[in-house]
Amino acid sequence: MKTPDFTRRDFVKGLSAATLGALAAGYPRQLLGEEPGEKIAATADTVIVLWMGGGMAATETFDPKRYTPFEKGMNPNTVLSTFPSIPTAVDGIRFSEGLEKVAKVMDRGTLIRSYTAGDLGFILHSRHQFHWHTGYAPPQSVACPHIGAMIARTLGPRDPAVPAFINIGQRFDGGESEELKAFTTAGFLGSEFGPFNVPFPDAAKDVVTPPGGMTPGRFESRDRLYRKLLAASPVGQLGSTQQRESLVRSMDNAHRLLASPSAKAFDLSLEKPETVAKYVPGGWDFSRRLGGDFNRDGNYERNNIQRFGLGCLLARRLVEAGARYVEVTTEYIPFLNWDTHEQGHEKLVLMKKAIDGAVAQLVLDLEERGMLDRTLVVLASEFSRDMMQEGKPDKPIQNQVPVPEKIESMTHYGMHRHFTDAGCVLMFGGGMKRGHLHGLTADERPCKTIKDRVVIEDLHATMYRAMGISPKLAYDIEQRPFYVTRDGTGKPIADLFAKSI
Repeated sequence: MKTPDFTRRDFVKGLSAATLGALAAGYPRQLLGEEPGEKIAATADTVIVLWMGGGMAATETFDPKRYTPFEKGMNPNTVLSTFPSIPTAVDGIRFSEGLEKVAKVMDRGTLIRSYTAGDLGFILHSRHQFHWHTGYAPPQSVACPHIGAMIARTLGPRDPAVPAFINIGQRFDGGESEELKAFTTAGFLGSEFGPFNVPFPDAAKDVVTPPGGMTPGRFESRDRLYRKLLAASPVGQLGSTQQRESLVRSMDNAHRLLASPSAKAFDLSLEKPETVAKYVPGGWDFSRRLGGDFNRDGNYERNNIQRFGLGCLLARRLVEAGARYVEVTTEYIPFLNWDTHEQGHEKLVLMKKAIDGAVAQLVLDLEERGMLDRTLVVLASEFSRDMMQEGKPDKPIQNQVPVPEKIESMTHYGMHRHFTDAGCVLMFGGGMKRGHLHGLTADERPCKTIKDRVVIEDLHATMYRAMGISPKLAYDIEQRPFYVTRDGTGKPIADLFAKSI
């Protein structure tokens, strides 16, 4: 099969054009999204998305299949799961070994095993992550807002001093950074609804602290000078009047946070060591930092175990303080973390250590504080993985990773290719059912969806519905409606909710 002409460079160029278009656009007007007389009762006030960037293999995590232990010379076509399965707190639902702590809280959650990623042609992680986070396949003629920005714009902050949309754990200075920036934005909605980025959760306190040596007077002086420059620039040079006003409001929000007691929510050193240890294996010494040479110290994936755990702890603190949407990522960097093209089994041992205790403890802490019922926790990834299949069985895509005829070492023992026909989404709280399983996949390769398929429009519609937002809600941009779900077609999955909707 010929590789499509659409390249990563084309992707970035298209997104850059859309961003420039957003700067010139007027302030988007919210359009009526509900049917006449319709009123949506929210089941959640807050969303926490736990993002498994890179392609989390379902058969190695939350949808285990037949276990095949490693044997030199084995046929790769016989390998479905490289870990044995374990029981969970719910009869009939099993996870993969290494997720014992999450398994114990499955009675508080809903598991979707039939999430199907979009058909976007030749598979690029950043394109599917764009699709998941905005609901639209790139490139688009307008700068599409991230789902967190849509929620922030529609519902506003829960606390005026706390950013409504906070993004934890992702840096934008590595592989595919421009592509990641393209969807981690408020797009045409304006800067004030964009993400408050915290790349290193252990140093989150520094993000809400003026730089060392900068006195309050000097800080205010620079702010006044910047506002003066912004006001004096010709219209269109730094965006439209509406966009510049949005930028000023985002600066006002930043000042409000710096002066607020809520800024303490970013200081993880205020947590008791025994609490930190529940999120981070072995605990954490806040006198050290994860930044600096994080990519080059030779221990990236080991350190990332601690980083994600600290991110989940920070998310809990920020939700307590009043954040509306928080995303915590294991971080997407090509060929690291869940992007398991080689050493798949060994990498997943580390990734499970990263998420198992942290995810379970986040659920337990929210429950203990009486917050789980109104907080929707969503664990997801852009697609799944399979040893042999690239794309979908009925829509094969050109293979990007060679698989040998025989597996001679651990290098090829584990998941490699991008499988888009079935993946897992785990949800807790926010009005979802407890101990519920949705969707069914085949037990033998190809392990495709065979019941209750879930697509991104309907998953987003479910999340929006939980937050009291109609999936038909739209914003007027360039004199046409832009819907929160693609063309307003998303339908909430009623079977996931604890009460009828």
